[in-house]
Amino acid sequence: MHRNTFRAAALLAGVSGVAILAGWAFAGSKGLQFGIVVAVAINGLVYFYGSTAALRAMRARPISEIEQPVLYRIVRELATEARQPMPKVYLSPTASPNAFATGHSPRSAVICCTTGLLRLLSERELRGVIAHELAHVRRRDTLVCSVAATVAAIIGSLTALALLLPFGDSDDDDGPGLLSELLFLMLGPIAAAVIHLGVSRAREHRADTDAARLTGDPIGLASALRRIEVGARTHPLPAERPLLASAHLMIAHPFPDRGMGRLFSAHPPTAERIRRLRALAAEWEMP
Repeated sequence: MHRNTFRAAALLAGVSGVAILAGWAFAGSKGLQFGIVVAVAINGLVYFYGSTAALRAMRARPISEIEQPVLYRIVRELATEARQPMPKVYLSPTASPNAFATGHSPRSAVICCTTGLLRLLSERELRGVIAHELAHVRRRDTLVCSVAATVAAIIGSLTALALLLPFGDSDDDDGPGLLSELLFLMLGPIAAAVIHLGVSRAREHRADTDAARLTGDPIGLASALRRIEVGARTHPLPAERPLLASAHLMIAHPFPDRGMGRLFSAHPPTAERIRRLRALAAEWEMP
């Protein structure tokens, strides 16, 4: 928990420092002032919008217990067993099966599932997924992941500068659009690097183990991961910039393993995660 809090602070400090130094290097004292303004703006965006960026990207909305009684019951039971505050529950109208947690702390945590996930998984498998997300909340993985997602989204949004550049009186809209894509090809790897610096692939293995201990059922989570991976291949998320910046929050990588989707991959191989969970089941002498 303390490690992730430190990593989130270090990531913000590093990005702020780069912005200030870049401003000073390019424009001297005036650039330094501009860099400070940019750094303050980045920190403000992370503080006020960091925990909701992924929810907006996934078009998620809060749901009531009446709408999803089974999901609510599972979240409540597992949160109570883990001695954590009951997180808010959101639903994303997305066919791609996935889930994620976000929030700066356990008291502000949100767990979001897609409609595709709820259609695909059994209750046993869904328990494993929810336990996995609760483990991320407890370890403060959601804090550092939300910070990384917001910073990456800010970097990606700089491509909108192409719309401000003059392209003459031509009615052709390809100029700004083409430049925007070229800018993203340059800035995309930087955004991906921020994510890889901020988050560790080992976090998924730790959350898998914690989830297996909470439910006492590593096979249920292993089965869920297998079905989610197959479902994500059949119904991948579109590789849009806000979604790319939030991909590391998901329980499984939601994009095809090519192009920008591969660049933003921050998950260990699903086969390795399943192997470890099955090894836990064998160690616990479970059927």
